[in-house]
Amino acid sequence: MEHGVTHEAFDAGEARYELVVSVDARRSGQYSDAEKPRMRQRIYRVLESALAQAGVVRDAVHMEDRGDGVLMSVPGRIAVSRLLGLWMVEVHENLREENGSLLVPLGLRVAMHVGPVRHDSRGISGRAVDLTCRLADSSVARELLDREQADLILAVSDSLYADVVQAGGKFIDPARFAPARLALKEGGVTAWFHLPGRAAPDTGALGPEQSGDGGGTAVSSAAPPLGAVDGVDADREGVDDENVGGEGVGDGFDDEDGDASVRYTARGDLSVHRHNVYQQPVHIGRVTDAGRRKD
Repeated sequence: MEHGVTHEAFDAGEARYELVVSVDARRSGQYSDAEKPRMRQRIYRVLESALAQAGVVRDAVHMEDRGDGVLMSVPGRIAVSRLLGLWMVEVHENLREENGSLLVPLGLRVAMHVGPVRHDSRGISGRAVDLTCRLADSSVARELLDREQADLILAVSDSLYADVVQAGGKFIDPARFAPARLALKEGGVTAWFHLPGRAAPDTGALGPEQSGDGGGTAVSSAAPPLGAVDGVDADREGVDDENVGGEGVGDGFDDEDGDASVRYTARGDLSVHRHNVYQQPVHIGRVTDAGRRKD
């Protein structure tokens, strides 16, 4: 019996449709042997706490250790939307809390896909598992995580986007996902990328991919940052000191009505405002007692 799942009941030749989740740590090879155990503890603390906070029973979820990450499968009786929505919100919030005290923040690439999964005494297998792992390991996921200076990125398969994300739901906003074409060794696929707490990423600025053994290797990567303010990298063209403040860097622009606005590329949540009035929803994560105002 594997932890959390009794596999004697499974026929190794029988595939069951499940949600597959792959979680990889950013630049895990740069951690020393002494640092890796602490990194792994943080990953499990973030993921397992989020399961409890999302109301998902830990023993219902299959989890395999991957050294620098975790491979999960979730049975069909648990709504996929709960993992895509509430669980990802909790993962994001937990990761922010973990990184608050770290000089080098932990970064996670998470991928999801639903498909046929086969269980045996050693774990799970199938094309659905392969695709999910390749999405998490794709150069697009890696590049977006670095370029946007984020700590968490979610990649979902095209079918999962069409079947679940596109319909929206609690904590699921399809407008915050952006597509990118990936060249995997199995062939070309479309995946959708989301940076929790932010607007849809600009995947059109990424370099093209070519097929490879992993998730694909970018032929060209994004240009290196030209400047930084308070540790936040930004393109300095069109930026003046009056537009810089808080946790981001702004570049002034005019809309069609000639109304001056400020666009921010932020390390944390993204907000756009005009004359101090927010023009889009501001991300609200989990609310804690410590975060509430006491009048």
